Amino acid sequence: MMSALFSEKGAHMKVSILTDERVQDFINTHADALNRGMARVEMSDGMRQRLERSNWVFSGMKTFHELNEAFPSLIDERGERKTFDRFYDDVRKIHETYNRNYLRAEYNFITQSAEMASRWERFSEDGDRYNLQYRTAGDDRVRPEHAAMEGITLPIDDPFWESYFPPNSWNCRCSAVQVRKSKHPTTPSDEAMALGEMATQKDTKGMFRFNPGKERKSVPDYNPYTISKCKTCNKGKLKLARSFIDDNQLCQVCTFLHNMTGEEFGRRLNKQERKDIQDATLAWADKHLPKIDMPDGTQCARLTLKTADGYELHIGKKFFSETYSKCKNSRHVAETMEMATHIGEWIAEATHQRTEVGRHHDYNFEVFTVSYQGKNIEFKAKCTDGLIVYLMRLL
Repeated sequence: MMSALFSEKGAHMKVSILTDERVQDFINTHADALNRGMARVEMSDGMRQRLERSNWVFSGMKTFHELNEAFPSLIDERGERKTFDRFYDDVRKIHETYNRNYLRAEYNFITQSAEMASRWERFSEDGDRYNLQYRTAGDDRVRPEHAAMEGITLPIDDPFWESYFPPNSWNCRCSAVQVRKSKHPTTPSDEAMALGEMATQKDTKGMFRFNPGKERKSVPDYNPYTISKCKTCNKGKLKLARSFIDDNQLCQVCTFLHNMTGEEFGRRLNKQERKDIQDATLAWADKHLPKIDMPDGTQCARLTLKTADGYELHIGKKFFSETYSKCKNSRHVAETMEMATHIGEWIAEATHQRTEVGRHHDYNFEVFTVSYQGKNIEFKAKCTDGLIVYLMRLL
């Protein structure tokens, strides 16, 4: 990810850096780490998709903050650009802070959020048949302010649960259970709200006053990587975010990330499903790439085509395996590999965009783009024995 930041030019970091495949890989890896915390929690597919979407947006916002904090480290004390090795050494402490210290608390919080969202989903299926009761972990580690809410009992539609349904802070272990109305007296609503207010008074910004199951989000809209306006803005429509997008860069990032997820935020495929896609794609390549004789007497499976601006490109089986390797953890892996098998249809409309200098190789890459079936595609060809198409991605 930091190599992507090192490639940035100019005095300001652009929001569009979030589309860089290296940054995308980082966001996906971070989101996957959070998703693993709730993998064993039983819930509907719809709830899981919404929570995973929340994890991904949260990961994207956090990533932007990490990049933004590292950006000034590109320049040394004399105002000159550092070498990559020195830059990377200087930003390792930032990585340690964000992805070791912070991630532990975030992982715990999201795991608890998922558990409580699952419970809320089950509770809602029973309607108002039962009341809900607030419970703590019941040991000497319970914070006094949370212990004050122990035993609060209210109907599921009481507003108390909109603000004080667990978790109510980082590393909170509180929960809620269903209880029979006939066995447990109801707590007066105003008394419960007052206890909730007292118990969360350290949360002066009101960040944790949300219900993960009702809002179908693992992280509240207002969190360490957003701003207070997010509490009233980001409800999936982003109307308010667009109204002050020019005033706050974080609003641009938020809108950008939500647009990237799309309304149909897909489920990440499991290992077997990804393997099936890989096998099917490589089988397609074996069947459709023509066999040609090479100058050294060997035979190679290779397709040769020209772009709209006259570049002659060669496509071998490596193109499909490298593309899969880069996008296998993406939610769009199936769509990407499907597009890859149509390369014979869209490559003729492609145009050259730029040349990228190889960082770890002796050869450069030529970068092309094309639009096909309403999708924007970027692909690279490495300059070795001719131009060999290396990989592609959906923009």
